[in-house]
Amino acid sequence: MTLAEFFSCSLLAFGAPLAMFSMTVANDPVRIIIMIAAAFGWLLSFLLSSVVWYAVVPLRPYLSFGLVFAIAFQEIFRYGTYRLLRKTEAGLKEISENQDIGTNKLEMAYVSGLGFGLMSGAFALVNVLADSIGPGTLGLQNGTEYFFVTSSAMTLCMILLNTFWSVIFFSGLDEKNYFKVLWVIVTHFFVSGLSLLNRRQLYAATLIPSYIILIMTCVIAFRSAGGTFKSFIQTFTRR
Repeated sequence: MTLAEFFSCSLLAFGAPLAMFSMTVANDPVRIIIMIAAAFGWLLSFLLSSVVWYAVVPLRPYLSFGLVFAIAFQEIFRYGTYRLLRKTEAGLKEISENQDIGTNKLEMAYVSGLGFGLMSGAFALVNVLADSIGPGTLGLQNGTEYFFVTSSAMTLCMILLNTFWSVIFFSGLDEKNYFKVLWVIVTHFFVSGLSLLNRRQLYAATLIPSYIILIMTCVIAFRSAGGTFKSFIQTFTRR
């Protein structure tokens, strides 16, 4: 039973992102490099936030304190990734076998966002998945049986949000539309703040607003990338 729980939670959290990776990133070495570089940037932001949390001893018991710095550093590194990619996109196009790379400026945003999301998801869920293997499971004497599945659903939400956030963030900076940048920062703080409710097992209060934000962010990212309702319908009607 614990093994089935492990695989079901793993596929819930990482199934869709890995499908996105295999279909859109895995066939291009340059995209893989960009994704790994973005994932490394997320790791650096996590390291810096950990240093701040460790240095300020009186505030260590307060999870919200570490959360604020973690989000701030992530958004700083998202901006750093944007600056780095914009300065190197001509060189990346020259070394890539795919001459179309960089034609759509938000292509790199999507790839780097996916790297951000997968790394954040891995750190968020690996220990939870390790515990789900056993020897016991939650919900018998203590805890709730919904912990693993809600953790996986929240991880999926954050991976997809990070992907869409990068598209919106890059688009906002390119267009100097700072409302988009503000949307990314505010919703990042909001969704991450909602996750604090999980300590009280208020999973519905976390998941429902988070997925509403995910849908709204997806629509904004789709429109930012040049998508229209007509093109969306054509995606499903083409043969």
